[in-house]
Formats: sequence, structure tokens, C-alpha cells
Amino acid sequence: MRQRALVIGGSVGGLFAAHLLRQAGWDGAVYERAAASLGDRGTGIGTRPELFAAMRRAGIASNDTLGIDVLGRVGLGADGRVLHERTARAVTSAWSRIWRPLREALPDALYTGDKALVRVEQNADGVSAAFADGSHAEADLLVAADGLHSTVRAQLLPGLAPSYAGFAAWRGVVEPRQLAPELHEMMFRHMVFGFPDGELMLSIPMPVPQGAPGERCCHFVWFRQADETALRALCTDATGKAHGLSIPPPLIRPELIAGIKHDATARLAPQLAALVTGTAQIILQPIFDLKAPQIAFGRVALVGDAAFVARPHVASGVMKAALDAESLADALSAGGDVAAALARYNADRQPYGAWLVERGRHIGAAIAARDAEPQQRMRTIMREYGAAGVGAPLLRRAD
Repeated sequence: MRQRALVIGGSVGGLFAAHLLRQAGWDGAVYERAAASLGDRGTGIGTRPELFAAMRRAGIASNDTLGIDVLGRVGLGADGRVLHERTARAVTSAWSRIWRPLREALPDALYTGDKALVRVEQNADGVSAAFADGSHAEADLLVAADGLHSTVRAQLLPGLAPSYAGFAAWRGVVEPRQLAPELHEMMFRHMVFGFPDGELMLSIPMPVPQGAPGERCCHFVWFRQADETALRALCTDATGKAHGLSIPPPLIRPELIAGIKHDATARLAPQLAALVTGTAQIILQPIFDLKAPQIAFGRVALVGDAAFVARPHVASGVMKAALDAESLADALSAGGDVAAALARYNADRQPYGAWLVERGRHIGAAIAARDAEPQQRMRTIMREYGAAGVGAPLLRRAD
């Protein structure tokens, strides 16, 4: 008789877990909090070959719709001059380009939306999930893929919460029609860096989320320091309503958008400033991180951002979720009872997750440094930033 798994969270990590557990001989079902499709969420992501290998293992064929090639990295001074270049070829993708084929390949009967988890209970014989609508589900294993603010993690590790990193990222997506043609070669084929004091501006080419194969746009991220008091002010709308530590993009006060565009013109290279001033909807994203001391609890396993949240400087969130799911499937396939398998999973992935969080903090410290020698700071960031950063170990293990 096939064993059954409950997967809490229908984002990329949950879908990878569902597919790979099915490949390993388990039955599984995904329960997602959101009622609507997640297909339009997310922006650009970094990749490595391990991500596409995990997709093939999940039954998703690699093709030219999944990513685009990036030729290298360019560092610009405030006057627009090229200060440093690195030949570091890479492939970038868009979050939706990974989520959609995973979702489409999962039978609809195995994916239920509008299911908000309330609590998890387990014993020696199984695990159960209780949902806000009063329903319950039972299984042999529960996979928590419910993200940064994981309900499962909060129950199992009540003293652990995401930590604000002291940075807020202003983000946007720019299409070719929004930029002058002479900027296209640089901005749509290279990662482009700018280095205001204590900050980092980064432009990353990405495939158009719902466009034809090969169509390009770019995703910019401007990391700016802001303490928690300043962040709460940024997350207060024009009516004076405070939204805590995040705010829906349409509610960002117009004067803040005007201010960020003014600062872009004053502090960034003209090529990078054009991205900010040419964007209709700028998004504010507070940066958090979280390191869990344990990611397996009897019959419950945490994967992806439910287990660890690394700063986006490592550009590895989607890849880590995929490889967490692979490791979990491998541990369960190796035999033994569920608790023993999850102990193996914990031993494999917890050290890597902890290392990834520390790597994100290391790069964040280089970004925030105000007394560093400028050339050294620039070269360090351009060398180490992202999924292809020099010195990154294999994603399977930290050793």
C-alpha cells in the first residue's frame, strides 16, 4: 500500500515535493492557502544546472522557455562609466516560468487552493492537518512548504521568527519598450551593478514571465538600508494606516515613489536610473532571514523557505527548495520508517541551509560597508553575488 503525504503550500517548493514524492512511490496532495492561481507572482530568479536537473527528475522537460543566457557582469560608476567587468555566463529565469509547468503537470485532483492550515498533530501512527474551513486531512508524512511565515514552523519552533535584515529592496520589472534602444545590449544581456555608499543596485535580465521563448525584460533590485522604525514608516499608506513590515505595492505613498525616482537620478548611473524612473509600479520588499536549528520533527519535514530564509543576495531560494525536495525524496526512498528517513533529511539539508543564510549575511555586510575600499567592495560583491558566486559549495551539501 502506497504511503500518503500532505504538502502544505502550493508554491515551487511544495510542487517539487509533490512531484518527487510521487516519483518515489508516495501518494501526495498539495494544500495551498491562496484561493487564486500563483502563476502571476514572483520575478526573476537565478539558476544553476541543479535546478533544471530537478525539474527533469520531476518529469518537466527542459526547453528554451525556462530561461535566458546572461553573458557576464558589469559594474558601473555613478557617472555611467564601466568600472569592472566579469565574464560569468549564467542562465536566469522567472519564478512563474518554473511554477507553471510544475503546476500544469500535477493533476488538479491533487492540488487544493483556499486551504489555510490551522494546526498539525502527529503520533506514532500518522500526522493530520486541520484547516480553517473545519476540514482535516491525514497522512503518513507532512511536508511544510508554506514559506517565510510558515504556520507549521511557528507551531513546531514557536520561539523562532524571521529576522529583519536592516535592508529594504525597491524592485521593478522593465520591458525593452521602456528603455532607450542603446541600453538594450547592456541591460538585457548582462547583470549590471551599481554601488552607492552602503547600498547596492542590481539589474538582472530575465525572460518575460508570460512571453514567447527568448523574449527578455530585466528585473532591478535596489537594496537600501532602513532600520525597523524607518521600514514601518515606509509601510504606512497615504491614509495613515500602518501595514506593519510590508505593504501592497498600490498602497505605497506617491511621495515615496517620487523620492525613490529622484534618488535614483541623483545616486545611480544613468543606465540604472533609467530602470527606476521608467517603471510604473515599484515594489517595496523588506529583507528577512531565518535559520532553523532543526528541519525534521517526527513525521513533519520543513522545506524551502519554511526551513531557511536566506537573503536574496544568494539568489538560490527556488533552487534550494527543489533540492530540499530531492533530498527528502531520496531519504524516504532509502528505506526505514518515516522518522528515521526525516532524520537523514535533516542531517543532509540543515547544515547547508545554515551555511546559505550565513553566506547571505556575508554578502549583505559587504553591501552595507561604508568604510571599505571602494574597488575592493565592488569586486567582492560582483564576484560573490548570486547563485553563481565564486566559492559556493555544491548545493547538495555544505561540506
